Amino acid sequence: MSKNKTEGGITYPTGFRATGLYSGVKKNGNPDMALIVSDADCVAAGVFTTNQVKAPAVRLSQRRVRGKGLRAIVVNSGNANACNGEQGERDALSISEKLSLHLGCDTKKILLASTGVIGRPLDMEKIVAALPRLVATATREGYEDCARGIMTTDTKSKSAQAEGLVEGRTVRVGGIAKGVGMIHPQMATLLVFLTTDAAVEKEALRMILSQASDRTFNALTVDGDTSTNDTAIILANGQAGNLPVAKNRESFRELFSLVLSVCESLRDQLVRDGEGVTKVIRIIVGGARTKNDARKVAQSISRSLLVKTAFFGEDVNWGRIMVAIGNSGVRVYEERIDIFMGEVALVHRGVGLGALQEEKALEVMKKKEITLRVMLGIGPMEAEYWTTDLSVDYVKINAGYKGRT
Repeated sequence: MSKNKTEGGITYPTGFRATGLYSGVKKNGNPDMALIVSDADCVAAGVFTTNQVKAPAVRLSQRRVRGKGLRAIVVNSGNANACNGEQGERDALSISEKLSLHLGCDTKKILLASTGVIGRPLDMEKIVAALPRLVATATREGYEDCARGIMTTDTKSKSAQAEGLVEGRTVRVGGIAKGVGMIHPQMATLLVFLTTDAAVEKEALRMILSQASDRTFNALTVDGDTSTNDTAIILANGQAGNLPVAKNRESFRELFSLVLSVCESLRDQLVRDGEGVTKVIRIIVGGARTKNDARKVAQSISRSLLVKTAFFGEDVNWGRIMVAIGNSGVRVYEERIDIFMGEVALVHRGVGLGALQEEKALEVMKKKEITLRVMLGIGPMEAEYWTTDLSVDYVKINAGYKGRT
C-alpha cells in the first residue's frame, strides 16, 4: 500500500474528491463543513445510531442510502441539528437540495451528516453560502481538510487507507472518522465515512460494513453514551474494474479484509483521542459459554465508571472489576474467575493473590496502554472490547462543551 502527497484517507480510492472549510458556524474558527464526492454513481451502505432521538440528517440518510446511484456526503460540524422540530427537517432537506444544484445531480443522491451541539438551530445563511465553495474546492488533495471539517472536540484528524487485490484487481479503501466523546455505539459509531473503488453488490457491501463495524466501532466505549447523530457510511464507485463483489465469492473476504483494516486503524485513533483520555484499555474476556456472553461481560467492565476512574487513578482495585463482571447480566461463577493485569495474575478462582501481585499490577497500570484479561472458566468463547479511563479533563471538557462550539 502506498500513499503520496496528492492522495490519502478518504480520497485514496480512485474517483473520489473531498474538501473541508470554515463556513462561520463554529465560534472557534475551525473548519465546520466537509464534502465527499464521487465522480461516478456509487453503491452505498450505512449503519446509524440506535438512539430513538435521531437528528434529521440521520433519518434522511437512512432513507436515501437504500437507493441507487449515490454521489456525495455533506457534513456540518459544530451543530447537530437535532431536536429542532420541523425546522430542523426542512433545513436538512434544503442543504441537500441546494447542494445538488451545484453538483448537478439528483438531491436523493446526496447523504447528510451533522455533529455538534443539540437543540441549536442551524445558521442556514452561512451554510448555504459555503456550498459553492465546497463544490469548487473538492479535489483529490482535499482529504486532510475533509477530515478536519468533521471534527468537534477531537484534538487531531483521523484518516486511514488500505490497498490490496480483489480477484486479481487492485482495490483501494479509504476512511475518515471523528468522535472522542458520546462513544458507546450499538450500530457503528460517531461519524465514520469510508470510500472504495471496488465494484460490489449492495447486499455484500451492507454485510461488509455491518461486520467490520461490529468488530471495531461496536467494541469501543469512552463514556457509555450513544448520540443522536452517530453515522457510518461507505460509498463504492466501482472504478477499480473488478468483477462485482458478492456474498458467496472469495472477493467478499478480500474486500472485507481491506475495509476491516481501515476500520481498525480508525478505531485505534478514536480511542487514543478520547476526551481527557490518559489511558487506553484493551479488555479481553475469555472462558465464556458464548461469544455474546463474553462481549456482555467485556462491555460491562468497559462501561463501569468505578473501573474507569480506578485506571485513571492507577488504583489496583480489582474488586471493582469483579463487581462489573457480576453486573453484566451473564451467569458467572465467582469461584471460577481469574483476572490478569497485563501478564500479572491478580485474581485466581475469585480470590485475590495478595499485595505482591498488586504491586506488580501497579507497574502495568502506569502504562498508557493496558491489557486487562478476564477468564470466566465456563466455556471456550472470547471477546474483545476497547475503553479508556475517565479523567478530570473529561468532566471539564463536557461541562463547557456548549459554550465552546
